[in-house]
Amino acid sequence: QVQLVESGGGLVQAGGSLRLSCAASGLTFSTYTMGWFRQAPGKEREFVAGISRSGTVLNYADSVKGRFTISRDNAKRTVYLQMNSLKSEDTAFYYCAADLRFTPKDSPKDYFYWGQGTQVTVSS
Repeated sequence: QVQLVESGGGLVQAGGSLRLSCAASGLTFSTYTMGWFRQAPGKEREFVAGISRSGTVLNYADSVKGRFTISRDNAKRTVYLQMNSLKSEDTAFYYCAADLRFTPKDSPKDYFYWGQGTQVTVSS
């Protein structure tokens, strides 16, 4: 079955960095657009970043532009989220998701497969 497994979350001070990874199995990874979403307590799940199948089309939420970078390695079946200059408002549970559309969309409804998530906590 399809599995998306996130890792790399943790506790970091404001201004610090983290790199999240999402390892995929059970699907032809190179045919899927991948996205990162996050959800803070009491808030709706929100789009963070997306990357097309080949990695040529990138999409970012305005709140993370210039600080976060999404990338993928199709040979390793893994998508990454490099997070720099972290702020307390970045604290959330981070999820990766997979979608068969050509370009990365920003709605959770557009993604079919989801991982279990990893917690990111930024202390101020």
